[in-house]
Amino acid sequence: MRTSSKRFYWSLQIMIDTKAVYINTTDNQSIEIVRGTVLTLIVLSFCIFLYFATIMLHVFFTDPHIRENARYVLFAHMLMNDALLLYVSVFLFTAVIYVVYIPVPICYALVCFSVCTFSITPYNLAVMSLERYFAICYPLRHTEFCTVQRSLTAIGIMWILGLFPLLLDFIAMCFSMQSHFFSLSLICLWPAFAMNQVQSILRTFTVISSFTMVALVILYTYVKVMLVARKIGSDKSAFRAQRTVLLHAFQLVLCMTSFTSTFTEAYLKKYFFFIHITNFFLFMCIPRFISPLIYGVRDEAFRKYMRKMNFSV
Repeated sequence: MRTSSKRFYWSLQIMIDTKAVYINTTDNQSIEIVRGTVLTLIVLSFCIFLYFATIMLHVFFTDPHIRENARYVLFAHMLMNDALLLYVSVFLFTAVIYVVYIPVPICYALVCFSVCTFSITPYNLAVMSLERYFAICYPLRHTEFCTVQRSLTAIGIMWILGLFPLLLDFIAMCFSMQSHFFSLSLICLWPAFAMNQVQSILRTFTVISSFTMVALVILYTYVKVMLVARKIGSDKSAFRAQRTVLLHAFQLVLCMTSFTSTFTEAYLKKYFFFIHITNFFLFMCIPRFISPLIYGVRDEAFRKYMRKMNFSV
């Protein structure tokens, strides 16, 4: 019990120290200007992302042909998942940099939702790669393997995989949690809820296992699609699928780089005050902002709709 109390108060001390750093630096007007500028850039980029995402989701829900295509079902789910992730993450990020204390129950719910949607993104990339694999390697059975119903089932499994580790994390946290913990208010950070070694091990195992599994799936599908593309030579669809899977791998790498923030913020925060803001923008936001550009704008159906919109305007 003494160990859990130490961990609890240690996490609170981290939040107190964080607050002190922000309070001590807010007197510097130049820091406030830079922080406000970066936050404005993040919000502006988020609005641009929402603009393109809204257009593509509108096309998805209004076009029966697109709505009945498994590939577009997975893409629409990724757009909605990333939009929810960005919305919650930007809110929490703003609350942290301006030292806003949030009640623990609300904070825990928001942080868990953010962690869940973050972990679902690589699962979605893996399933989208598998869909391209079946489309190129088994074209005659593609419609049999990749149906809308199976895509919805895959989406349900993604959410189960995202929520199950959080359930285990909550159970482990309850063994070390103080009785009055949920009556507190704190700076809303995911590490603040790590109260014992079991949670740390569980979180590390979840991250490593999920990203390793997704990386293997994407690597396997890329190699298979590449081999088929070389065999058939002149088929543009195979080379297009090859580039799509490669872009999935690129986005997965961008997602994985977000975990470097733990080390950079620990060792560079004394020398670079805006390391937290930089990491959030580069490794959390950028991979999601480029999703509509990577997949949607490259797709002929979405391009046709956007050209029609621009022509009507």
